[in-house]
Amino acid sequence: MGRYVIRRLLQMIPVFIGTTLLIFLAVYLLPGDPVRGLFGDKGASPAQLASLRHEYGLDRNIFVQYGNYMWDMVAHFDFGTQIASGRPVTDILGDAFPVTIRLAVFALVLEIVFGITLGIISGMFAGKFLDQAILILTLLFISIPVFVLAFLIKAAILFPANLPPNVNDDTNIGQMLAPAAVLATASLAYVARLTRGTLVENRRADYMRTAVAKGLPRRRVIGVHLMRNSLIPVVTFLGTDLGALMGGAIVTEGAFNIKGVGGTIYESIVRREGTTLVGLVTILVLVYLLCSLLVDLLYAVLDPRIRYA
Repeated sequence: MGRYVIRRLLQMIPVFIGTTLLIFLAVYLLPGDPVRGLFGDKGASPAQLASLRHEYGLDRNIFVQYGNYMWDMVAHFDFGTQIASGRPVTDILGDAFPVTIRLAVFALVLEIVFGITLGIISGMFAGKFLDQAILILTLLFISIPVFVLAFLIKAAILFPANLPPNVNDDTNIGQMLAPAAVLATASLAYVARLTRGTLVENRRADYMRTAVAKGLPRRRVIGVHLMRNSLIPVVTFLGTDLGALMGGAIVTEGAFNIKGVGGTIYESIVRREGTTLVGLVTILVLVYLLCSLLVDLLYAVLDPRIRYA
């Protein structure tokens, strides 16, 4: 197991370098000038613009900029400085990421609890009324756009109950419940469908017939043999979905006025703040890679037949 973990960590290095390089090139090759944008309609002299570009290293070759960025990040954990405010990007990351992590983890908990529960009910009653009702419900969840669902929850629940429509305190679980539900809805539906499909497929497997023929209790047959094998693809989806929830919260955070990663990414794109944007996405890449490794390690827990050399 230890060798496998070390090998996977080493494999992450070229993946991390490749993804961050692509992100860096995509951001810095976009049209627009963040330095010129600082002056708005007032404009600035060429000397002022050249001085600021030199100060932030924007006058260097793009690959030199990337090399300096990677060196500062690895050696000093320095993601650069935001041009508009002059604040270190690490401070901005420190403000934004805890908010989005709370929102994403809350959404993931809802996704696990309700998604797997609906999937189990649907799979155990496949072809019956409950299965058809859950199928319709999940299709509805998948088809409703996030911004529409956010508006519906505000109009149908928050406003009639005199609850604040926006999040004023991101540490308040009650206020974070509505945006977490909106963020989790589509993924919850996919988890339910995936759980249902694997349950139905595994119920017909040979090892299930063998377990029943051996006279094992029904609770053990379903809880140990059926569920552990059926949850392997679900765990794969959930592990990678945590990164997707963090990176895909732009609309949700905007709808509920949450100052997290999504809102910061949106502002960085509008202002052409490449340094901030690259720093945020770099952290998201690390989250994806670590979640992928964790998912692979959980396979051995769910299925004892899986061993890593």
